Amino acid sequence: MAPESVQPKIAVVIAVSNGLPHIVEAVESALRQGPIVERVVVVDDRSTDDTWEAMAGIPDPRLELMKSPREGVSAARNAGAQRTDAPWLLFLDADDRLTEGAVEALAAEIRRGVSLVYGDYERIDEQGRTVGKRGWIRNLRSKPSGEILEPLLGGNFIINGGVLICEREAFLKVGGFPAQLSLCEDWHLWCQLATVGEARYLPRRVMEYRVHAQSVMMRKPREYEDFAPALQAIFSDRRIRASVPSDLLERLRRRGESSLMVYCAQQALRARKYGIALPMAIRAFRHHPSRGPWLIGRLVGAWSVL
Repeated sequence: MAPESVQPKIAVVIAVSNGLPHIVEAVESALRQGPIVERVVVVDDRSTDDTWEAMAGIPDPRLELMKSPREGVSAARNAGAQRTDAPWLLFLDADDRLTEGAVEALAAEIRRGVSLVYGDYERIDEQGRTVGKRGWIRNLRSKPSGEILEPLLGGNFIINGGVLICEREAFLKVGGFPAQLSLCEDWHLWCQLATVGEARYLPRRVMEYRVHAQSVMMRKPREYEDFAPALQAIFSDRRIRASVPSDLLERLRRRGESSLMVYCAQQALRARKYGIALPMAIRAFRHHPSRGPWLIGRLVGAWSVL
């Protein structure tokens, strides 16, 4: 890692498949970060709309376009990471956008031994208007720094790759995003990164997460069982199992399971699928009753986005 007095260079990787109408806004938000962003790599995973043409119209030498066979978002992100030698990486979704000065603020938190720096986010709607109460929540609740593996196994509080930068060397060491997973592939990666280095949390909004009907997670409510492959991959991972005592790992798995149940309830609530949201919320409470107050808080937060 570069000495603390030297500002590192960062590459932003954006995997996209049929990214209109938001991909241009995502790319421009990355390019506006200034010279600290050395390259923006857009990996087009066989788009059938005009995504490629829209990208080709952006006149910035830092922008690199590449095509990828349709092998999924993880493979596309991994391919993008291989196209740069920038020491730090940020993975932005094609419908989200970075806030002004976000990357520089994250980079200022890099310290020796840190492999991941993450911030917070705000939700926005289709037109880019802020929705929900994330700012209020951020003022009341902090997230952990240092060795974060154990709390992270209890639920993906990082949420999204657009809120963090990770050390490329650590990313390659753990093998990047797991291509075999179609859901929670990012949670798996964050947990792996937490086994090889520390994290720092920046209590600042660095990304705007777009909630819209055509997003991957909103097109249809996810069943809890859809996440079974991710849970199995995370809690059987050799790095993770070597880092956490087995009895604690089982307790953390139960906590992680309840977090996913609540997530499913939240997504159903945001999609106004109340007949799905309520039974899932009850299931989450029964699975881990001691988290009842937390569960209620999460559901109230999801309700505020409606």
